[in-house]
Amino acid sequence: MLLTLFLFFLSAAVIYLACEFFVNGVEWVGHRFHLGATATGTVLAAFGTALPESAVTFMAVVFGETPEQKDIGVGAAMGGPLVLATLAYAVVGFALWRARRGQSTQANCINADQRRLARDQAWFMGIFIFKVGLGLLAFAWKPWLGILFLATYGLYIKRELSNDEESIDSEDLEPLKLRPRDDNPSMFWAATQTILALVVIAGASHVFVNQIELLGVAMGASPHVAALLLAPVATELPEIMNALIWVRQGKERLALANISGAMMIQATIPSALGIFMTPWLLDGPLLAAGLFTMLSIGLLWLRFRRAVMSVPALSAVGGFYALFAAYLGWHFYA
Repeated sequence: MLLTLFLFFLSAAVIYLACEFFVNGVEWVGHRFHLGATATGTVLAAFGTALPESAVTFMAVVFGETPEQKDIGVGAAMGGPLVLATLAYAVVGFALWRARRGQSTQANCINADQRRLARDQAWFMGIFIFKVGLGLLAFAWKPWLGILFLATYGLYIKRELSNDEESIDSEDLEPLKLRPRDDNPSMFWAATQTILALVVIAGASHVFVNQIELLGVAMGASPHVAALLLAPVATELPEIMNALIWVRQGKERLALANISGAMMIQATIPSALGIFMTPWLLDGPLLAAGLFTMLSIGLLWLRFRRAVMSVPALSAVGGFYALFAAYLGWHFYA
């Protein structure tokens, strides 16, 4: 148990440090590609940090030898969006509240393109409702519908890149950590730092997920609880870490865009893998995960659409995750 706790905290620390290098590198990559802050967060950063959770789903549904092992992949595909829609946004809200304590009444405002974020939530809602609906039906050609999810993500990327704002100004960027004295590092160095950071994040995330599972077993949690409640938190840790770092730097636009883009990946790529390789039939806990995800997304969409999102409202969506955890406790242990 002591070794498990040591590896748990060590891997979390390594992920955070690697994310420092990743967010720094990906901003320079976005600058080199002449991307704005929103596209950098929704496309580049989100795709990179979504690799760990997509890998969990891929390994479970492709190489899982038993239905229970494949259920872990389905649980990750449903639990990942739940964590992002609740905990990840709430972490940004709490981080903004802490950073702005004692400031003026404007401290509760969100500095982001809220209407664009609302469009992202609308896209996510449509895809997610379709994905949950498929989990209630059984028919022979269901696996072929996984192609629609991949195509939808391709359309989303095209839309993000075509509607991007002005590119990130190099004067707003911190020096590249691998080249701290270079005022204008090349794409090679920016990409090298970003890729190396991703490799470290993936390796540390793998260790972190294993320790989460061991801790879950030690606490008597069922495999279903570990798949829905514990593993998604572990695999979404890079997005949460990125958000904390960007908020600390005063870049909540990037933080929110990263979470929004990661949600679109979670709604499409892991879901496509699950639909390709499993019957994709959702039981009570999985449907509950979908319900709480939709409740949170509905609240986010309404606030972003009206451009009235505030720090307290953003923080409040974390309550949906607490309600889901309470439901799982009642379902499995009552």
